[in-house]
Amino acid sequence: MSNRNTTHRYSTPLKLGFALAILLIPFATAQAYVGPGAGLSLLSALWGLLCAIGAALLFVVVWPLRRLRRKRREARQANESNANRSNSGEQQSDEA
Repeated sequence: MSNRNTTHRYSTPLKLGFALAILLIPFATAQAYVGPGAGLSLLSALWGLLCAIGAALLFVVVWPLRRLRRKRREARQANESNANRSNSGEQQSDEA
């Protein structure tokens, strides 16, 4: 009696699996032609996406470096202008 219950328990999924396999057999041999235009369009879209992601990542990496460079340049210009002011002040006191 137990053999019959276990056989019945596995028979339903097995039957469904066979039915599904029989229904899908015709689709296994289906082939499609992808012309050169569609393939090139797909490749260009892929390259465009990869370039956009690369540019975004590059921008995120380069931005802090640009800000650091700008701050150093501004600090150098401020130091030079302060030095020029102090030098011009010393020259004016020497002339007086």
